[in-house]
Amino acid sequence: MARDFERRLCARPDLDVSAARRLSDWLTNYRPVRGIPDELMDVTGRPRPEWLQFLGELAEYSTAETHARFDLARRHIRDAGVTYRISGENKERDWPLGPLPLILSKKDWRLIAEGVEQRANLLELVLQDLYGHARLISSDMLPAMVLTGSVDYIRALSGVRPPGGSYLQLYAADIGRGPDGRWWVVDDRTQGPSGAGYALENRLVLSRAFTGVYKAMNVQRVAPFFDSMRKGLAAAAERSEPRICLLTPGPHSTTYFEQAHLARYLGFLLVEGDDLVARDGKVYVRTIDGLKRADVILRRVDADYVDPLELNNESQLGVAGLLEAIRAGGVSVLNMPGTGLLESKALLGFLPSLCRYLTGEDLKMPNVATWWCGQARERRIVEDNLDQMVIAPAFNFAAGADAAWKPSLIGDLDADRQAALRTRLNDRPHDLVGQEVVRLSTTPAWRAGLLEPAPFVLRVYAARTPDGFKIMPGGFCRTSDRLDVRAISMGDHVSAADVWVIDDQPVEAISLMPSQENVKVRRVTGHLPSRAADNLYWLGRYLERAEATLRLVRSVCTSLMDPDATPSGEGAEGDTRAGLRRLLVAWGALPSDIAAELDETQAARAALVGVEAFGSVINLVRDAGRAAAAMRERLSGEFWSLLQNLELDLAAQQGASGSEAETLLQVEASLRLLYALSGLEGEDMNRGPGWSFLDMGRRLERAINTCRLARAFAGEQADRDELSCLLDQTDSQITYRARYLEGLAPAPILDMALLDPFNPRSVVFQVNCLRQRLRTLPSLVGHGMMESPLRELLPLAAELETTDAGDLGSVRIQAFEASLLRLSDAISDRFFQRGAHAARATKLAGLA
Repeated sequence: MARDFERRLCARPDLDVSAARRLSDWLTNYRPVRGIPDELMDVTGRPRPEWLQFLGELAEYSTAETHARFDLARRHIRDAGVTYRISGENKERDWPLGPLPLILSKKDWRLIAEGVEQRANLLELVLQDLYGHARLISSDMLPAMVLTGSVDYIRALSGVRPPGGSYLQLYAADIGRGPDGRWWVVDDRTQGPSGAGYALENRLVLSRAFTGVYKAMNVQRVAPFFDSMRKGLAAAAERSEPRICLLTPGPHSTTYFEQAHLARYLGFLLVEGDDLVARDGKVYVRTIDGLKRADVILRRVDADYVDPLELNNESQLGVAGLLEAIRAGGVSVLNMPGTGLLESKALLGFLPSLCRYLTGEDLKMPNVATWWCGQARERRIVEDNLDQMVIAPAFNFAAGADAAWKPSLIGDLDADRQAALRTRLNDRPHDLVGQEVVRLSTTPAWRAGLLEPAPFVLRVYAARTPDGFKIMPGGFCRTSDRLDVRAISMGDHVSAADVWVIDDQPVEAISLMPSQENVKVRRVTGHLPSRAADNLYWLGRYLERAEATLRLVRSVCTSLMDPDATPSGEGAEGDTRAGLRRLLVAWGALPSDIAAELDETQAARAALVGVEAFGSVINLVRDAGRAAAAMRERLSGEFWSLLQNLELDLAAQQGASGSEAETLLQVEASLRLLYALSGLEGEDMNRGPGWSFLDMGRRLERAINTCRLARAFAGEQADRDELSCLLDQTDSQITYRARYLEGLAPAPILDMALLDPFNPRSVVFQVNCLRQRLRTLPSLVGHGMMESPLRELLPLAAELETTDAGDLGSVRIQAFEASLLRLSDAISDRFFQRGAHAARATKLAGLA
């Protein structure tokens, strides 16, 4: 009977029997929390129309197909490397996107958008006053302590009008439904609002997993918002074609993936503090072309850390002299440093009166009722209702403060913390606020095949544009597995959800692809920052070093096997095995202190997956992963996925005690993944400066390794077994046997390994490739002189081209290796500009 009732209630006669049954089961088993507003069910207990449409579309899929699509979404997240990091943790976590969106009607959204837009404009007016004439203070609309008590107030920028004219470029409000069903603001985000990039990725993942449902629902697109955001940032610059940078704290930031994703999507340069330098009232990016002007900086570094010269002198995230450049009008930093003071909860209780005073309107979207204890009347209210209020810090914490103290109900604290809170309230009441306890409203979440209510917070974004603030249709939603929550941050028991704003008309598909016919044609993507070039270069070196080490491990394994089972048809004798072990120790793949205690099988596995030695294969792959993570915005999802899979495969072998045959299988599997990565580099990457540095890293590492291999296995006393091993390491067995029928001889093998320009593994081949790459890179020298990398490279190239294989010996080969190492230093000094090494582009009339 219940099912029949629910089916009539749903009024979905278009569904077939199985789909109607699934929908009925979902709705019948859904139990909203009594007294708490819910997004699926209205106050009468009936499903809202937009949710009914969505669930009806979803019910059209069979149970198996629904789970398959959920799995598709999770697989995309894993393969694309969508991650986040909890503060204090070293390891990134996969992004916890739930399979169901938060769905909002067009009517609901209009109220939200109007409230958020009004609030963004209000907060901009407050900032203009507080950093201007401070009439709100002098007229007693705000106590002075609300301003001066905040660690986010930057006195050095008082009286400074922001370049571009506005303090807030991106504002976000965390909102939820109150007990009466109205939307309330829980928190304001003005420092450097995070999550917009995740909202973009959430939409990408869910719209791909449920393409048919997404199209049928008329979901408003988010691309126009990001287009408006980009235009707003460009309008804050002086130049018509500004260089816009996104300033990130770096790969250890909790939301680094989001920052990289946003920079890539919007076409901004992702920079860290060390990538920038302030000079003569302007800010420049260190690039391989020299210093290039940064016009606009979208800031994701907290204000206290942006300038170690005037603010936190321990900061390594900012740019010395940045505030002076802002005062000089030479750069637009958005949000303007100092805007974080609006996140102080002490300000919340004053916003209703400030809105009426500054705009003549009441707040369209109120915030949680808040009483600042720095006022006598409000303090008494809090003390009289202490057991019924949330007690929270009035201001954000300064670096090194007691940041572990969080908003709490006094009943949730133990006796010692209750006493500490009461003491603080008595001694420093201005440090505290009391807030109304608000239980968050709920939205459906998918758990074990059923719908269950989950509390949520919705973050809504407003971006300043030339036409005023624009609101993202949707936002960033976080849901909790726990029903009794009063605030949600990304951590344990929390998931994310896409946000669908439903229109009553079909929505035009819009992207950020420009449609103007007068867009200038370009064949390069812009100037390559030195840090990105550095990371790409070392990514190439780590990957090549991992491949070379895998080849050594493979030779150790095959040396223990029957010759007929080896690739070359030959085994390895004692001297060759000893040479392989010495090389593994010399390359850091085996710890020198225990290498002698390991047999060949143990040594092979230690060099493959051991973590004690810095040069083991798994550690090299992790080094490559860290280099890749530092400029993730420049790598494809496929590249990142392959690199992650390689590390996961190796990590799965840790702790196992496999035979030489099992180790060999893992080595071969790892080599195949490395070959696939090399194929992606060769076929998919644009042949710009970034690819050149990645390729140069590989080429230089390969040339150095080949010299070392030649000295180890082709010395004057080298036997047949060692010469064969050198051919194995340089992947030249087939070519050698096809070219020389007489058998193994030192001179032709050395010629093939070092001097043969047709062998893609030879040293001279790598040197010729390096010469080609260096000639395509920009020069900073304006007087016609050759730069240092080419000065190191060209004599080496000439010597290799004119050397006879019969003249090669260990001393000569070691000289080649030394030249290659000097070349590496020259490349680093020239292109990877750090600190005093930041060079001016002397061939230009001025800095671009």
